[in-house]
Amino acid sequence: MAFLSAFLSCILLLSLSLSSSSSSSQFADGCYTSIFAFGDSLTDTGNYLSLCLKGLQTYERFPHAGLPPYGETFFGNPTGRYSDGRLVLDFIAEHYGLPHVQPYFGGENLNLEAGVNFAVAGVPALDVDFHEERGIHFRNNISMRTQLKWFTDLLPSLCKNSSCKEIFERSLVVFGPFGGDDYGNVFFQKSVEESLEDAQSLQPLIVDAITSAIEELIELGVVNLMVPGMLADGCLAITLSFFYTSYNAHDYDPETGCLTLLNKFDENHNNLLQAALVGIRERHPHVSIVYADYYNASLQLYRSSEKFGFIKRPLKACCGGGGPYNYNSSVPCGYSPSQACVDPSSYINWDGAHLTEAAYKWISKAVLNGHFTIPRINSLCNLPYEKKAYV
Repeated sequence: MAFLSAFLSCILLLSLSLSSSSSSSQFADGCYTSIFAFGDSLTDTGNYLSLCLKGLQTYERFPHAGLPPYGETFFGNPTGRYSDGRLVLDFIAEHYGLPHVQPYFGGENLNLEAGVNFAVAGVPALDVDFHEERGIHFRNNISMRTQLKWFTDLLPSLCKNSSCKEIFERSLVVFGPFGGDDYGNVFFQKSVEESLEDAQSLQPLIVDAITSAIEELIELGVVNLMVPGMLADGCLAITLSFFYTSYNAHDYDPETGCLTLLNKFDENHNNLLQAALVGIRERHPHVSIVYADYYNASLQLYRSSEKFGFIKRPLKACCGGGGPYNYNSSVPCGYSPSQACVDPSSYINWDGAHLTEAAYKWISKAVLNGHFTIPRINSLCNLPYEKKAYV
């Protein structure tokens, strides 16, 4: 696998010094009046479930994120979030004094002034037709481009009472993460031997697609973006279960038990993405772009699990249908006879493919305090409007 050299690090540091004065000052408590979000199941706050309930999306099995015990920790009931409670996006909204970002398909009375979430579980960064032509099948026809179209379709209503420029100056756009479903469907639908090579060939295409989408948002007037990288997929119960008999002991990190090959794969994607963001900053110096390092923010939890309040060697899913990592694709969380652990806050992994609210809370803290962002998020805010407090 090809990895970027130390030259990338130098470029990133240069980008940090050039952009920190214009971008980091805007990422602070109370800086924004709205959040607009795009992404997959890591960011979806109910769109996929709503699409299914409205008959706008077909499904073979009712979405398990609409079944108990999803949502039990914070909301008390399923909301369509793929976790036992809040996601990183929810904690970001709370940090800025904003309400949780409403799903685009969540109801008839969207409060556009507070922002909208377009993220949908299972969406690829590349168009579904592109994957279908290569024999990779998806459960829906929604992609990253579809979410962008929803956003542009909403602009006439969003900017009806104020100029788009004024709104976007006071808005944060959380774009991603994207790519996990592109790669995951390749890994899970092809043989181990051919899947890695095919997935690697997609990395530059996916990063180019993300770059193009961000450029399009900038052309529409967006000036404040947070772009998350991928999580450490080599630590997820779903991938550890799928590749359980495919690799030898030396293929796993002795410190964490995570599958090293997959984590290196994610590192390469994230490096390519960061390099692309450097180029966008250079082309658009007036735009604030912060890279959120979800990968290392999550990896620290596996490396020091007990320090963060999790069980030792926390690779098993809290909710699942058994197996070495408590993940069984035939018995997903929410369906009998799967069961959830007594205390989700002691687990990092929730259902195999997604994390618990407790894990997302630590990742959010790591990102929002600036230790896992490029450029580092500043604690000051100079924008001329007051924080709104929501309960």
